[in-house]
Amino acid sequence: MGQIQTKKLAEVIAEQLESMLIDGQLLPGQRLPSERELAAQFAVSRPSLREAILTLVSKGLLYRKQGGGTYVAEQLTPQVTDPLMQLVAARPEGQFDLLEFRHALEGMAAYYAALRGSEDDCNALKSAFKRVQNEVATGAISDLAKELADFYLCMAKGSHNMVLSHVMGNLMSLLKENIEANLKMLQVRPDACEKIHKQREVIVSAIVAGNPEKARHASNEHLAFIEQTLLEINRQDSRMQRALRRIEITKE
Repeated sequence: MGQIQTKKLAEVIAEQLESMLIDGQLLPGQRLPSERELAAQFAVSRPSLREAILTLVSKGLLYRKQGGGTYVAEQLTPQVTDPLMQLVAARPEGQFDLLEFRHALEGMAAYYAALRGSEDDCNALKSAFKRVQNEVATGAISDLAKELADFYLCMAKGSHNMVLSHVMGNLMSLLKENIEANLKMLQVRPDACEKIHKQREVIVSAIVAGNPEKARHASNEHLAFIEQTLLEINRQDSRMQRALRRIEITKE
């Protein structure tokens, strides 16, 4: 019979930290408690804890800032670099494909954020929405797109669903591009822009109130309205292009 190998204490601690990541107790971008606090929490020595943390850093699950503590990696899986996803981002119809995908993703995030979100999660969401409001006032599209992408990621983190958070995190670049493209098109419809912003307020209110069904419905209604408005703008633009071509032909 072979000798039974006993796990090192640092390995046990690393596994416990990994479980906290999987369970959503530690979220992407979150700062870990100090080594002293964690050592007391696990009832272990600081050297063993430090070894466990270094193990997770080497795996890319955690990272350390010089003099600034230890953090959970923002994205625990590689960035989306699939050529198909790049094609989706480049083609006009891909804009609508991504909107359809966002229906499922953000509707689910809103639902579970309302169901499971803590007071800290709600405060973070409200802060993210406040930054969105500030950018709406300035009118800088690129900055607004970034804050909106962060807002939706914050909503996903509040769901305490690790897979959902990572999928949303890995789509951040594509999501920001999609939002920015949508905002540029929506500029011709300031009335629609105002309505869209009010819809976001409803989503936040439903999540903070802990109403999952209302939050999901508000998110789906929000994205459906954006999609419908963009389709209308596209149709009007197509008619304008045809009219201009007819004028050019007549002049010839």
